[in-house]
Amino acid sequence: MNNYVGIVSYSAAAAAFTFLTLLLIVSWRGRLPGLLLAGAALASALWAGVNAYQYSHDGVGWRLAAILEVVRNFAWFVFFGGLLTFGGKQPEASARKLRWMASVLGGFCIALIIAMSVLPEGSFRPRYSLGLAVAHVGLAICALVMIEYIYRNSHAEQRWGIKHLVLGLVAAFAYDFYLYSDAMLFKQVDADVWAARGIANALVVPLIAVAAARNPTWSLDVSVSRQVLFHSTTLVGAGLYLLAMAAAGYYLRLFGGSWGRAIQATFFFAGMVALIALLSSGSLRSKLKIFLAKNFFTYTYDYREEWLKLTQTLSGGQPGMHLRERAIQAVAELVESPGGALWIEHEGGEYRFVSHWNMADAEGVEPGDSAFVRLLGQRQWVINLHDAVHGTLADGVAIPPWLRNVPQASLVVPLILHERLLGFIVLARSRAELVFNWEVSDLLKTAGRQVASYVAHTEAAQALTVARQFESFTRTTTFVVHDLKNLVAQLRLLLDNAEKHKRNPAFVDDMLDTVANSVRKMQGLLTQLRSGSPAAENVLPLDLREVLRRIVVRHSHSQPKPELKLPDSPVSARADSERLERVLGHLVQNAVEATAADGEVRVHLSLREDSVLIEVVDNGKGMSEDFVRNHLFQPFETTKATGMGVGAYEAREYIKELGGTIQVQSELNKGTSISILIPMSPAGYPATASLAELQ
Repeated sequence: MNNYVGIVSYSAAAAAFTFLTLLLIVSWRGRLPGLLLAGAALASALWAGVNAYQYSHDGVGWRLAAILEVVRNFAWFVFFGGLLTFGGKQPEASARKLRWMASVLGGFCIALIIAMSVLPEGSFRPRYSLGLAVAHVGLAICALVMIEYIYRNSHAEQRWGIKHLVLGLVAAFAYDFYLYSDAMLFKQVDADVWAARGIANALVVPLIAVAAARNPTWSLDVSVSRQVLFHSTTLVGAGLYLLAMAAAGYYLRLFGGSWGRAIQATFFFAGMVALIALLSSGSLRSKLKIFLAKNFFTYTYDYREEWLKLTQTLSGGQPGMHLRERAIQAVAELVESPGGALWIEHEGGEYRFVSHWNMADAEGVEPGDSAFVRLLGQRQWVINLHDAVHGTLADGVAIPPWLRNVPQASLVVPLILHERLLGFIVLARSRAELVFNWEVSDLLKTAGRQVASYVAHTEAAQALTVARQFESFTRTTTFVVHDLKNLVAQLRLLLDNAEKHKRNPAFVDDMLDTVANSVRKMQGLLTQLRSGSPAAENVLPLDLREVLRRIVVRHSHSQPKPELKLPDSPVSARADSERLERVLGHLVQNAVEATAADGEVRVHLSLREDSVLIEVVDNGKGMSEDFVRNHLFQPFETTKATGMGVGAYEAREYIKELGGTIQVQSELNKGTSISILIPMSPAGYPATASLAELQ
């Protein structure tokens, strides 16, 4: 039964690959990768045909089938190499390294052919040999790595054209990996899995055909990625290590006698621990990266990748002070350094140690006028401390004593901002042997400038935060002082009129109410000053007539006395009574102070559709058009010799909070008219005592 399944399976694969070969030859456009794909398909067709033949003739030709299997694998590797070498724009050095790798794989395949050619003849059975099984598993791993390498390094828009090819070949070589891994485990090849192998290969032919149709010229733009090459090399190394472990474990069990299984288990456990330790070794990773960069690439660094990683490290994590640690880490990782420390210029001009990353013993202060700082600032060089001769750097500058005491100090990277030395980073010795050349120096200098801008931005943001805190406190204090000034003015006015009206009961009642109101407001201001924020507002519907009456009553003894004109019916608006009274009182107070004793100040209240109009008009000194437009509503701008310039600003801000507007018309020596429009609310305000009798 197995022979019949094998005949059908491999015959189907032979027919499918033969058809694919003819299709590729007919549609070939002259590009070498297309010809190499046709060659790989032809080798696969021959391999499948010979396997079908030996199934139908009871094992005759099995040696040729085994040899053609290696030829098939080699043909696919040549196709992979053709894609990498001729399908993209590779640096010349990289192309040479890839051809070298292809040659090594070719030699390995030839060695397999020689090994299989000396096997003895015999009746057909899927044959088992530990060495051949290990070799085939290794070939499958290498093929999967190459396919992954091609796919990961193709441009995103080109993956549409090769994804079916990748899917088909991954499936075929994964099947081989399973077949020979199973043979290694059970010490024999599974005949059923071997027989079904032809059908599995036939099923991938349509996928390869679709990919060929999408890439008639196979002009893939494949770029060599250092990261992927590193991971691929690590994967291949780990795979070869595991294969060696499996072979060694087999022989330990074979020759270990009664202790064979225990020795094998112990060996596997120790080997896995060693593999994990090797894979987690930072020093080994650093050495491997530097080795690959030196031997496979023209330039040591992939600048796009390094810059993206630098930016990600700087912009990630927590903000604030933690940026200093991230800045050190970002620069250190460029040269595989395990740690570093940061010095920043302070107000006194000296450079102080401010932070470290894995370099806890770093410390020291460098004067701003020292020769070391001048060397960093003027030359803007990255200093390699290993180049120092007898403790002396370039231009005869000695290494500072504190720097000699920094453990493992190797490089000093200047942080230049606007051609000025903002600070510098001291890096620890690299985990791997680092060749300090122009490329390393230029990369670190450029990274230092980028880091300097980030650090300077953070330092400025912190200084701005502190300044804003002081500004907030100063603004609160200014408003409190302004309100106190107005309260003092009211109390002074009472004192000025007390001698004249002290025997008038109405004046005494008015004076007591004013003093009580002033005390209450001063207590609120003190509370606000302690807390640093305004008291919570109590927004309720108000009768604006009562608010304006109270304001005018407080100025009833002023010269000139404000004239009040109110409608007969209540006028309601939602606001905080105390704050609205304060800002409107500022405007009335300003009008009184700007008007001569024989002048006029009028306060009018009226309705405008759904809004309330409050007008404060005087014929006093007035203001220029430029002052009204550019200075009136700016804090700390005033025309009064003793004013603070915050009353109009606060009035405008609060009117805006209420959803209203404020407009000012003024002319020098002719007076000012202030118009305030605020939304009117439905009636329903709490009753308040009328002060009309105090007018």
